[in-house]
Amino acid sequence: MSVFPDELGIVIYAPPLEGDDRRSLAIVHGMEGALPGLRLDWTYSEKEEFVALHHRDEWVAADRADNGFPFVCNDDRSRPVTLSGWENPNGLSAGGASHLEVHGSVHLDAATIVAAADVLAAMGEGARGFWGHATPFNAGAEIAEQTAPTGAGPSSPPRGLPALKPSREILSPEIPHRLGWLNYWSAAAAQAIGFPDLARDAELLSRARRTASGGWVVQLTDAPLDLDNPAHLDALLRAYARFPEIGGRATP
Repeated sequence: MSVFPDELGIVIYAPPLEGDDRRSLAIVHGMEGALPGLRLDWTYSEKEEFVALHHRDEWVAADRADNGFPFVCNDDRSRPVTLSGWENPNGLSAGGASHLEVHGSVHLDAATIVAAADVLAAMGEGARGFWGHATPFNAGAEIAEQTAPTGAGPSSPPRGLPALKPSREILSPEIPHRLGWLNYWSAAAAQAIGFPDLARDAELLSRARRTASGGWVVQLTDAPLDLDNPAHLDALLRAYARFPEIGGRATP
């Protein structure tokens, strides 16, 4: 499956699916409800040809391959929307258990920019996630380089961004590993990083919204994050400085 720079990548980290867990459908329905007119009634063949899903809900609920849910998408190659989930056996924190990863993408245009916070909130709430983010592809690729160490040795984060610790050095699954353009923080995650502080977070709160479960969606910049824009890079750096817990930097 191809990935293009004009895509908004979305990821939610959540507890693993267990038993007759209906979160998969809650995530799919939530994403559809947040983007007017969206129907995720399709999947791809091995040749990346569209395959119609005539009983989509039943298929999603029944297919627990990788203890997640199968790839679904819309049928518009000009404005693609995709969604899938799987269990990652690695923990989100030191000694942690496996977790569910939910991955989605939407084509960045005026309509999806307006709806992006609603999409992230719906996916996070449907998954009962710990934390997550929605970030344009180019910025997300650079932010991913912050995690240290890498297989090739210590990371060299771009643009003066701080080095972030790997999951095995993070104290709890509620602590976000990184920032993005839009950030989903469960109530537990917000408490873990000390958000909100009314004295220090006025700017962030002006672009934040509360979720139904008591968490937050926090937007760093008005327009999608572009690290070639000095104001956007400054906003990201200030957010990292405000929340040293993110990425495990507050621990020795």
